[in-house]
Amino acid sequence: MSAVALTPSLPVVARKDRAALWRAYGLLAPLVLFLLLTFVGPIGTLLWRAVADTELPQALPTTARALSAWDGVSAPDEKLFQPLVQDLRAASPRDLASLARRLAYENPALRALLSTAKREAAQLDGSAASLAALDPRWLDNATWQTFKRAAGPVGSYHLLSAVDVKHDYKDGIVAKDEAGLYRSILARTFSIATITTLVCVLLAFPLCVFLDRRTPRTRNALLLLILLPFWTSILVRTTAWMVLLQDEGMVNALLLASGLIDSPVHLLYNRFGVILALVHVMLPFMVFPLLAAMAGCNRLLVQAAYSMGARPLRVFFQVYLPQVLPGLAAGALMVFIVTLGFYITPALLGGPADQMISFYIAQFTTGTLNWGLASALGLVLLVATTLLYLIQAHLARRGAEGVKR
Repeated sequence: MSAVALTPSLPVVARKDRAALWRAYGLLAPLVLFLLLTFVGPIGTLLWRAVADTELPQALPTTARALSAWDGVSAPDEKLFQPLVQDLRAASPRDLASLARRLAYENPALRALLSTAKREAAQLDGSAASLAALDPRWLDNATWQTFKRAAGPVGSYHLLSAVDVKHDYKDGIVAKDEAGLYRSILARTFSIATITTLVCVLLAFPLCVFLDRRTPRTRNALLLLILLPFWTSILVRTTAWMVLLQDEGMVNALLLASGLIDSPVHLLYNRFGVILALVHVMLPFMVFPLLAAMAGCNRLLVQAAYSMGARPLRVFFQVYLPQVLPGLAAGALMVFIVTLGFYITPALLGGPADQMISFYIAQFTTGTLNWGLASALGLVLLVATTLLYLIQAHLARRGAEGVKR
């Protein structure tokens, strides 16, 4: 039998390769579907909700088209009044309620103004006089500017509100009346995350040095102690801290018994309690990347530096630290990003001035049903963390290139 007869033909090999490829795609399909449903889908919904402004076009479609032609500066006239009256007569109560809620985000008085106009729509003829008799605010330019900002279907109101500004059609981008509210919340969130990260670094570095110098058996036993609280629910750990830190809790009892204090120290419902609990939760995220980097450190370089007469501080900063810096940066970035999204711990252990941005996102989502502002705040947080990640990745890439050189 010839060798050619034993060799499969090319079409047969191609069919087998295609079948193997399709089997591989079939195995990947559940993972891709899972990512689409749990990651891509929610992120897409977040992006859309942050810029969506569909209430007014749905409730008052003719008015929305008229508003798109209005410059937002000139005095409102019958070109706006007549479409408004026409739409009010045909608008459904449900669509009008959604629009009233959207307008109330910007001006609460517009809810009653719109409801009154709906009740009296049959008596209105679309003239300035009839609307002025109903309520003089219908002739106010500011009222119609609010309507124009909600004319959608895509708008920037929620995104601008997330950074405490709004679009005025005469003055451009101006500060809102409550200027600085959400910017201060964002600053507080980043401040808490930064402090938590720094404390985790200060605690994890000497701990990892200690663990790195132990035998594998001892190291594994100690790592198990670190993992045990990590496997416990965050809610359980936060509740435990509430018991420990209260005025009659174990911490104050020990301090009073030792004579260090004469009266209980308020450790709960303040920034100290929040930071302490967050560090407890996030410390394992810092320990494991840093310990892995220390385990891969080339100790021959450290010994060579000492043999050349280098001082300990110089060896640490110029030889040892550059080798563990990627693990340190990875752990710090993980701690920082995860801390930014914490909700339960600050809500239970912090006071009103210690709530992070996730608390307000949850409040707008479930409390006031302001999904647009909640999504806008989430988008601002997402953009900030993405930029931080890109900066860290760029610095790590430059550091790796520098090591190769």
